[in-house]
Amino acid sequence: MSMKRNGRPGAVRKKSRGKQVGSGGQGRQALEGRGPTPKAEDRPYHPAYKAKQLRERAAANRRAQQGQRGGSASRGTAAARGGNSEVELVSGRNSVLEALRTRIPATTLYVAARAELDDRMREILGIATGRGIPVLEIMRPEMDRMVSRDTVHQGVLLKVPAYEYAHPMDLLERAFDRGETPLLALLDGVTDPRNLGAIIRSVAAFGGHGVIVPQRRAAGVTAAAWKTSAGAAARCPVALASNLTRTIKDLKKQGVFVIGLDGAGSTQLPGLELADRPLAIVVGNEGSGLSRLVAEECDQIVSIPISAATESLNAGIAMSVACYEVARLRATAQ
Repeated sequence: MSMKRNGRPGAVRKKSRGKQVGSGGQGRQALEGRGPTPKAEDRPYHPAYKAKQLRERAAANRRAQQGQRGGSASRGTAAARGGNSEVELVSGRNSVLEALRTRIPATTLYVAARAELDDRMREILGIATGRGIPVLEIMRPEMDRMVSRDTVHQGVLLKVPAYEYAHPMDLLERAFDRGETPLLALLDGVTDPRNLGAIIRSVAAFGGHGVIVPQRRAAGVTAAAWKTSAGAAARCPVALASNLTRTIKDLKKQGVFVIGLDGAGSTQLPGLELADRPLAIVVGNEGSGLSRLVAEECDQIVSIPISAATESLNAGIAMSVACYEVARLRATAQ
């Protein structure tokens, strides 16, 4: 009598002995409870982690800067806004190169991977290597995340300590020590750091001796100002005034004449009679212009003749035109 087997011939039913090596069961069990793979910026060994830390520190420094602007700068020591721990990232090849040439105390140079090695970049790398500044090569997306969205870094960033401000009277003394006629620029509530950078660049270009900014409600020397100044911030000192009106009074006591730029001024800039005297030029806020208290302290309110089709000049351009005219008149008088 033949037996009929169920299933395929030769099959032998065995009792399960649990998960076996090679079945994948142990691998699945080992992965239980671990969750998803951490993001790159959360892994300490990944470059994105360091970039995230830099961004967080920069944000914390900006918050600290806003909260600590009430402090005052003491004479003889430069005051850094936001505390000594604040750092800035100078971006762009011209700005970085100028900062390195003037031996700004930089701490790190960041270079984008596969960045074009033109003459400026070669000099940047040469100076940084010669001074022992650490050079880190990072991917361009990481560099993009280290700066604001509208910043063009050109594949290079330089980390520098917070800007150290001079005392306003130090600028005046430096000019007198050189035997030169002082020319200073004062900013009354200029809030755009790009305007500040443009003014620093103009003052340096036309032989000025420094820029004075108020401690509150005004732009400071940030990375944006460094960028716009094209590195001139390394050559033209910027002083911090706890009270701009009081600073103007102190300058006048030292024999400095103060003029304010305003479209409604009764004196026109061309042929300015005070050009050959120790001079401080004040430019006002981008929208409201000179404040009342500052305008009252000015010896003259000066206007720049412009076409009727143009309503006004912004603060940076107005200061540039004024510095040029003073420099021209001084050169003519020699």
